[in-house]
Amino acid sequence: MHRRTFVNAVTADGVVTVVGSLSGAQAVTYKTTDATESPYGPLLAPDANNIALPDGFTSRVIARSTRPIGNILWHAAPDGGACFSTDDGWIYVSNSDLPLVGGASAIRFNVDGSVDDAYSILTTTSLNCAGEATPWKTWLSCEEIFRGKIFETDPYGAREPVERLAMGRFKHDGAACDPDRRVLYLTEAEADGCLYRFSPDTWEDLGAGTLEVLCGSHEAPVWREVPDPAPTALRTQTRHQVDDALHFNGGHGCRYDAGICYFTATGEGTVWAYDADGETMTTVDDTSGGFSETGTVTGDSYTAETAGDMGIDIVVGDGRAVPVLRIEGHDDSEITGPAFSPDGTRLYFSSQRGASGSTVGTDGVTYEITGPFRH
Repeated sequence: MHRRTFVNAVTADGVVTVVGSLSGAQAVTYKTTDATESPYGPLLAPDANNIALPDGFTSRVIARSTRPIGNILWHAAPDGGACFSTDDGWIYVSNSDLPLVGGASAIRFNVDGSVDDAYSILTTTSLNCAGEATPWKTWLSCEEIFRGKIFETDPYGAREPVERLAMGRFKHDGAACDPDRRVLYLTEAEADGCLYRFSPDTWEDLGAGTLEVLCGSHEAPVWREVPDPAPTALRTQTRHQVDDALHFNGGHGCRYDAGICYFTATGEGTVWAYDADGETMTTVDDTSGGFSETGTVTGDSYTAETAGDMGIDIVVGDGRAVPVLRIEGHDDSEITGPAFSPDGTRLYFSSQRGASGSTVGTDGVTYEITGPFRH
């Protein structure tokens, strides 16, 4: 099943923004290949990097898996990503979706876009898939494994990563900050996974707090506390600790926008919308099978197909997604980690398995697209 990722945008202050994106009637309802409807015009023939772009846009290979960049070898299977501002440029962070030797790395850019350095911010973790850039400029890297953990990392490389056990040990996928209520929503990548809400005792400190699971019914959902958020090997898993917990097949990514937590159940082909104000739940019509993260640049929403078309689209006013770019010859890969630079002029993303489609991701490629993005 194809999965859709909505592009992360970060302000100059390093805060993830979601501005007027796909809520209510603006949900993506279908996809068109008519690139003439794009505000950037039709796609041209693929360039030297095999990327088809509109006129005025250019692509650049930033890093290749297992090859040197800065002080490291760029990780295999690049996955979830985000950008953070610095005094003299910005940083792009990327997860590694590898078992046992996963983690996350960062690339620091100068103000002119040249690469200044690259370094690891998390090592020897496993299947680090999605993540979340917090309002306080840290990167949450989520392990998509049995009793996986969330690690809070420092994109700037000054502080050591910290495991956040209070946020639960389960097969993590997506995470989304809700700064209005000072909570975080978490999805679970299981056939009977749950939606969780973590309320830190102190905002900006994830070391302690309350983990709850969504319960009751879709019509009248309620939150109940998880008795044992970080169970040991022989203890009951979090999703089975509360009798009336709601279950979703294949919890993928999630994002928060204006009082609503959107999250995907990829096994159901469903996008759910939890209204935190009204405490209700509805489904969002999305025939592509859902999305995992979101963000916008000055009101625009961009989506990335993680399989199939191997492209990134812009969502036009009537809710259709029209092409902005396509990668040719990467049929067995997926697009991961799309994120805009803080000024909105550069778009970063990876082809996780590259042209070879290597299942261990050793052919992964991380790109930068520069052009007249609306910002």
